[in-house]
Amino acid sequence: MSPTFRSLRLRNYRVYAVGSLISNIGTWMQNTAQAWLVLVLTDSGSALGITVALQLLPTLLLSPVGGVIADRFPKRTVLRIMQVAMAVPAAVLGVLAVTGVVQTWHVYVLAFVFGIGRALEAPARQAFVSEMVDRADLGNAVALNSASFNSGRLIGPGLAGLMIAAFGAGAVGTGWVILINAASYVAAYVALQMLDTDQLRPSVVITQRRGAVLDGIRYVRSRPDLVLVLACVFFIGGFGMNFQITSALMATDEFGQGAGEFGLLGSVLAIGSLAGALLAARRARPRLRTVVLSGLVFAVLQIASGLMPTFLTYALVLPFIGLTILTMATTANALIQLTTTPEMRGRVAALYLMVFLGSVPFAAPIVGWIGQEHGARVALVSTGALAGLGIMAVLTWYLRHQKMSRGELRSAVGDIPWIHARRANLHGVQVH
Repeated sequence: MSPTFRSLRLRNYRVYAVGSLISNIGTWMQNTAQAWLVLVLTDSGSALGITVALQLLPTLLLSPVGGVIADRFPKRTVLRIMQVAMAVPAAVLGVLAVTGVVQTWHVYVLAFVFGIGRALEAPARQAFVSEMVDRADLGNAVALNSASFNSGRLIGPGLAGLMIAAFGAGAVGTGWVILINAASYVAAYVALQMLDTDQLRPSVVITQRRGAVLDGIRYVRSRPDLVLVLACVFFIGGFGMNFQITSALMATDEFGQGAGEFGLLGSVLAIGSLAGALLAARRARPRLRTVVLSGLVFAVLQIASGLMPTFLTYALVLPFIGLTILTMATTANALIQLTTTPEMRGRVAALYLMVFLGSVPFAAPIVGWIGQEHGARVALVSTGALAGLGIMAVLTWYLRHQKMSRGELRSAVGDIPWIHARRANLHGVQVH
């Protein structure tokens, strides 16, 4: 078997991967349909930003709790319960839209409820991978999870756009798409049921005690490398991961396109994202420098996308954006999974998700407002610049505050000669 897909030789992981792929396709179909539904109801970029923020806000508020749950209870049990918790609000929103009674406040409330289930499920899902594969395959399995997620992103938006257009590009069409996502959680639930528990490697659960969340925060604070990873993820998540808003506004306001073209942009973006995840699956081990460099390249590409003159040229940049962002995210996730002690893995994974996804609510309303008042191009250029500047600032902090050997220095900054020389002089390290 190809080294890219070596984790799939394990039956448990194969079954889990199939259920996850179906669920991921449904999730991205709903994300696209929900964004279009808000635009149909309000024709407002700010309303779209509020919806995205409300759906992701629970990740910011509840991910630490989800991390404790993941470390406190059997992860497979947590995952099964949360499939139901996410299916219910999706089904309710779909029915409201299909029956034609949906209102904007319905979308707001149900997006928030859906986000609660997602926030409590995600840490267990991240940490559960280590129970299905051994340490040698863990990095590969994490990368393949990202590939599955982005295969869903590749297939889901385009399929959703076609379905919405087929039903007249109105609220009813979005409702049928959202109902398909509600049904997709059945596949994920069945896959979890089918796992051979004798082949799992359950982590030791922690005893119930106060301060479990703070223990996870203290652990991360004691690891400067994890602080750097999470800080980079924060800037990309907060100022760069607003594709639902920026792509919708670019498609409609800048280029005068419809639902089908909007969905196509999500699929085009996912081509690069899938490539980034598959490339990460081939790497022997994740590196800190990959997180930093890919984050900086992502920021540059996002600025460039805001300057593209036509729909075609904008679409052509998106695969490269997807490639860099997934290279960064997959590498960051693998670093956390591989370097964190098992009893802390759920809580650290929760902090990663809280930063990566929870940072978006801070910026989503701002991005939506900028896009509405000044245009999607200004939103893309300004947030891309903020992401790049933020990463450079935290990299400077990391290099200035760490006493690193020459080998550690090179591992952190890779092949950036001017940083190499400057930091080497600062720390008294001779670099050849």
